[in-house]
Amino acid sequence: MKDLPLPQEVAVCECWAREGVQNESAVIPTEAKVQMITRLVEAGFRRIEAVSFAHPKYLPQFADAETILQQIPRPEGVGYRAIVANMRALERCVEAKKNGHGVNEAAFVLAASEAYNLANVRMSHAENKPLLEEMCRIALAEGMDIIGWVLTSFGCELAGDVAVEQVRDLGRWWLDNGARLVGFGDTHGVANPAQVYRFYDYLANYGFTPENVIVHFHDTRGNGMANSVTALQCGMINFDSSLGAAGGPPAFAGQTAEASLSTAGNCATEDMVCLFSEMGVKTGINIGLLLQAGLEAEKIMGRPLRANTVRRGPVPHQSQFGTNQERSLS
Repeated sequence: MKDLPLPQEVAVCECWAREGVQNESAVIPTEAKVQMITRLVEAGFRRIEAVSFAHPKYLPQFADAETILQQIPRPEGVGYRAIVANMRALERCVEAKKNGHGVNEAAFVLAASEAYNLANVRMSHAENKPLLEEMCRIALAEGMDIIGWVLTSFGCELAGDVAVEQVRDLGRWWLDNGARLVGFGDTHGVANPAQVYRFYDYLANYGFTPENVIVHFHDTRGNGMANSVTALQCGMINFDSSLGAAGGPPAFAGQTAEASLSTAGNCATEDMVCLFSEMGVKTGINIGLLLQAGLEAEKIMGRPLRANTVRRGPVPHQSQFGTNQERSLS
């Protein structure tokens, strides 16, 4: 029987504390965010998207970004990421670093769909790119790693299909401007596994490798996990996910916030880690502590979330298959 050609180990970045809470109408208390990040560190996550430096006027959920960064644990080997969408956000990010509580990765965003870029940051590509180039120069001078996001890489609900050549060129543009990693985001959850396979196979010819690409699928239409597994089969090793599949893009024109919460979402971290573990791929995550964190996220958000393994647990095996830490429920 032939095995699938899969990576031996992957890195999962947990995004609940930022993207997972972004669309919540009620502001999550600072202490709850800090507690959850601490739980994630204890569970074994080494990459965590902790905050956004968005203006509190537009995203009051993140008015406490600096306070969170002051209070979260800082063990060796754990790196934190922040979303940095404009120059003022970068100034705050740099100031936090100079004050001793910065982030390891500054994540800048640009959408492949110009229509979505206009809706998201109110700038065309021609307006946005010079600003981002200057932000890259500043971040690199401050010793930060840059993540360059290409949003709507697989299609856009505002503009329809997006040419893969456009996505490729923006990804290369990020690398040319010093990004260590490029994230190709399925912002509206429109991708399918066949498209994903063709996408990563195509990009492999243009300098994109498993080491410099982040996989980030939304589960808006129920395809997120299938797309993530396809990316895994393509050799990808850097994945994003969120506890309970919380998060996803904000509500767009004509859609209520309630509808956005019910239909948008990331891939559930609990399901992803359990599935990858079943497939023999190491994540370094303690599943028992992860599932406990998932239940705590539901308490904090006041509703059931969408992680299946929180209800059923990991797949049961005979004892000789259940001795490693990743399968432990204790």
